[in-house]
Amino acid sequence: MRSKFLLSALLGLTAGLALLPSQARAWWNDDWSLRKPITLDTSAAGGNVAEAIGRTPVLLRLHVGNFKFDAAKADGSDLRLIAGDDKTPLKFQIEKFDSLLGEAFVWVDVPDLKPGAQTTAYLYYGNAKAAPAEDKGAFDADTVLAYHFAERGQPARDATAFGNNAQTAGLPSDGAQIGAGLRLDGQSLVTIPGSGSLGWSEGAAITWSAWVKPAALQPNAVLFSRRDGANGLAIGLDNGVPFVEISRDGVAQRSTVGTVLTANSWHHLAVVTGAQATLYLDGNPVGAAAAALPSLAGPMTLGGDQAAPGGGPQSVSSVPSAAPGASAAAAFVGELDELEISKVGRPAGFIRVAALGQGAEASKFLSLGGDEETSSWSGGYFGVILHSVTLDGWVVIGILLIMAAISWVVMAEKAMYVGRVGKANLLFHDAFRHVAGDLTVLDKGDAKAAPTLGGKVSEAELRVLRDSSLYRLYHIAVEELRGRANAGRTVRGRALSAEALASIRASLDSGLVRETQRLNRLMVLLTIAISGGPFLGLLGTVVGVMITFAAIAASGDVNVNAIAPGIAAALVATVAGLFVAIPALFGYNYLISRIKDASADMQVFVDVLLTKTAEAYHRRAEQQAPADGHPAVAE
Repeated sequence: MRSKFLLSALLGLTAGLALLPSQARAWWNDDWSLRKPITLDTSAAGGNVAEAIGRTPVLLRLHVGNFKFDAAKADGSDLRLIAGDDKTPLKFQIEKFDSLLGEAFVWVDVPDLKPGAQTTAYLYYGNAKAAPAEDKGAFDADTVLAYHFAERGQPARDATAFGNNAQTAGLPSDGAQIGAGLRLDGQSLVTIPGSGSLGWSEGAAITWSAWVKPAALQPNAVLFSRRDGANGLAIGLDNGVPFVEISRDGVAQRSTVGTVLTANSWHHLAVVTGAQATLYLDGNPVGAAAAALPSLAGPMTLGGDQAAPGGGPQSVSSVPSAAPGASAAAAFVGELDELEISKVGRPAGFIRVAALGQGAEASKFLSLGGDEETSSWSGGYFGVILHSVTLDGWVVIGILLIMAAISWVVMAEKAMYVGRVGKANLLFHDAFRHVAGDLTVLDKGDAKAAPTLGGKVSEAELRVLRDSSLYRLYHIAVEELRGRANAGRTVRGRALSAEALASIRASLDSGLVRETQRLNRLMVLLTIAISGGPFLGLLGTVVGVMITFAAIAASGDVNVNAIAPGIAAALVATVAGLFVAIPALFGYNYLISRIKDASADMQVFVDVLLTKTAEAYHRRAEQQAPADGHPAVAE
């Protein structure tokens, strides 16, 4: 009954542990061993963005100081971005991932970034078996053009789903604001063909943004232009002062701001149109052109104006006191990076976040936390190993786990049993030591009934004595003596013969054997676990290694990455075998020493009991001897 109870308890405990969460904190997928928390802070203590933001792409700059490139795949294909609930995958796009140089740019689509608050997301990596994530893009459907300018000698490619690629290639620029950029020398212009997604209707709301680095403070330098006849849009710098100019029927309305950009420094420039065209510099509104956007559908130009020199529209300042007329447009000389065009007017918070997150003050808005490793039993390197174990390995491991459970139940049951026997034997020793005359005084009936011990012990001690192996041997001797008395073979005044003592010893030896067998019951299961566990584990390892090399031979792919997981998984079986054998070995050695002590106590007790019995009956016979002076001898 105790064995069944212990087995049920162990199985219940195992099932309960299996139902517990595998880790104290949420983990999106145990196949990924590492994650890095990302905090987007728009509160006053961070980016200090109070205006509405909404859905926005956020740039993650990864370098050796904040990311373990050696723990990720060489091409970054194991990267996954997960929302703060640790359940919802986020769309993302890898602009660059160079594990050798330790540099990466990852664009993440944040669905709803709140102003004045903190938003959390997670970057997961560390999965050697991860397939490349589907390139879903980091830009929403309202973004119709996004150039990273990462192409060298090739026309810029659109990172959105609209495919508005450039028609001509520009000059590459290394070390731009975000990786590679576009260098404009005043001679080579970049043309962007018109398309349905790039068509602007009368009074349309659009958003244009880019990072700009002027090489010199030129007068009337046009950075971006789009013209259809006498209508057009131009964005540029006039002696370092940013401007946006909207032309309608040959009359241009230009913004005027007092902020002057310094040469050879990066600045974020943005224009949002609607009832008027608002100009943003480094995320802050700095001016406006009081005109709505005309209908435009033609090609666009980067680095200069489409109008011929001197043939552009008449320029009219947005400030009434400004003099009419303007100098001929000049080609922009400098660098350009991260050009984005949207078919909607973005809120002010959106522009602010773009300037913060992509600029020099990105650390105020975005922070990457330390790496967190999964605490799951199936996470990390151990998870990779377990996922590589083949079916035959799991069969062997399953058998070994069953053996381990059985050995633990046996050890627990035997330890409790040996403990009860030892405690009861000590109690019986104390009682038997005081017996001098009648040897049967400690036994008042069947061994299953509680002995009275002449009222010398308490009821609790009587219950303990039922577990005494010495008492059970003593009961056998008492039954032998009583049997002879009832049969008339032991009479008053007669001593026990040698044959009678030999018969009693035989009964005691038989009881001793049974008690020894009871002590050693199920111990063979521990010896099986000790000797058989490692051999079963070795069998699983050998079979696993054979399967691994067979798979390599069949595929012809011989490399460390192909071999290592299979070999490591095969060794799990050996580890499981040792996991069975080592606890069983310690438990067996402890129990066998206790069993030997109990067996030695029983052997000594048998000799003491027989000696006391012979002495007691011989003395009684002398005291009650007949008249001739010679004691009678009982059969």
